Formats: sequence, C-alpha cells, structure tokens
Amino acid sequence: MKVICSSEESLYRPEAVRWRQRMEMMEPLGDTVVLLPCSMKKPYSNSKSHQKFRKLTRSYQELIVTSPFGICPRELENTFPIQSYDVSTTGSWSGDEIEETGKLIAKYCQGKNIVANLAGGYLESCEAYVDDFVNVCVDERPTSPDSLYNLRMELKNHQKVNRREKTLHELRSIAKFQFGETGDKFIPDNVKTKGMYHKRILSDGKQLALLNKDYGLYRLNLPGGEILKDLNINVVKVDFELATNTVFAPGIVEASHNIVPNDEVVVVRDDTVLGVGKAVMTGREMEECGNGIGVKIKHRVK
Repeated sequence: MKVICSSEESLYRPEAVRWRQRMEMMEPLGDTVVLLPCSMKKPYSNSKSHQKFRKLTRSYQELIVTSPFGICPRELENTFPIQSYDVSTTGSWSGDEIEETGKLIAKYCQGKNIVANLAGGYLESCEAYVDDFVNVCVDERPTSPDSLYNLRMELKNHQKVNRREKTLHELRSIAKFQFGETGDKFIPDNVKTKGMYHKRILSDGKQLALLNKDYGLYRLNLPGGEILKDLNINVVKVDFELATNTVFAPGIVEASHNIVPNDEVVVVRDDTVLGVGKAVMTGREMEECGNGIGVKIKHRVK
C-alpha cells in the first residue's frame, strides 16, 4: 500500500508522526554514522543512487535523511511505511521539515562521528542541529564522481563495524521498532537466520518468528510468543481455553494498552501461552468492547 506524501501537511500524517516517535528510540552501531539523501525508489537500496552509496558505506552505520519521516536507519528501510511512501524529492524543505528532521539527526548521532553526503534541505536540516560533521558532497550532487571519491577517502579514516554485530543490530532494531523500547530483548545473542528472502528467526533450534521482508516486520511463532510474554509486551490475557483461531473481545480480561490493530500479540491464560496472532482492535478496545473480534490467531497450542 502506497503512503502518498504530496504536501507539507504530510509531515503530520499519523504514519509519519508515529514513525518519527519510534525513531527517537533507535541507536546507531559503531562510532561513525554516514548520512545519505533519500531516493524516489523504495526500498532505498533498490535505487541507482543508493547502489552507488552502498559500495562505499555498507560496512558503516547508514542513516537516510528524508521528509516527512525524518530519518531512516538502513536496517529499517524495508519496514512499513518507509518502504512504500511516495514523495517528490525536490530538495527544497520548509522550516518545519528542517526542524523535525534536524532534531532526529542530532539525537540519533549524538556522540558519534558524522560523515554526510548531503545537499539542499537534507544538508540544511543537518547544519541547523549538528555542530560537528564532515560533508563530502561537491556541487550539490551526492552521486557525482567527486562526491563519491570524497566519501570513499573520508571513510578510510573511520572504523568499520563487524558483520555479525551488524546483523544482530539489524534484527534488534527491527524488534525495537515493532515491539517498543525493550523490544530488542526479543532477539537473543545466539540468534540465527535462514532464508533467501523472508528470514526464519531461530534460537536453540526453535523458530521465534518469520521476518517478512515485504513489510519488514516479524510474524510470531509460539516460542517467540513465550519471549514476548516474559517481556510483558503485547500481551492479551483471556479467561477461557483457546479452541479456535478467533479471540472475541468478551473473553479478554486484560490487554496491553499500546496494542494497535495489526500488531503481533501473544494470547495468555494463567501465565501460559495459548497462541499468537494479529490484533484486530486496540488494547483498550479489547478490554472495553462487549462484542467483536479482538485477535485473529495464527499459531495456537493444540
């Protein structure tokens, strides 16, 4: 589904506001952050410009600067809605766009070395809120041979990040984005991934979840539900035995208030996981409604 962002008012779309709120929880990996402009094509890695950038920057923490969403760490570029929004990339930004984006850049990059390859409004947002950074862009053309050469030479002065650490950081960043502040604990140190496109997330031989690359989010399996229950994240408590793949609101005793429709949730009775699935209502609606479907179950204990 395309998210159309055709005017300055798009800065206040619920999807954009919620994205920027979640970006405030994100943390970079390593000592250096590379700032890059967004592209028309999504995900960004599929664009010609980012294919040029990635040849030089893939071993560092990459941060894409964009409006109206502010920033996007490379590891989150496949998540909805950042993987499907449509916006004109004129490079001319309003004061509000510069402010919202600049604040996020400053918070995300605090205490890190910053290497920027930016021009126009992208650069203005950085200049307005960051005191110390190196911009390698020449003639306002980030993809020019001179800009790319400067980027290559500058990055030689910075330490690369370990590949295993980068993978672990990516998985945990997605979990934090999806499940909230403590969501990174969903991914254990011994995690393994399998799959060419969609990734099976494994730990001790058990599948915790499936990372759906079309939406960039996890789809829970029962062992993953056990972890969420222990973390008290997206928990729906019921007072009956689960015999079908539908949980109706009247049987729900309690639900995490941060749950919104389409969130992955774990259904629990007496501290025992009964199943995992997708929320149809918000957590508050599950507690208050006298009818309707609260959760559609995908996997349940039989």
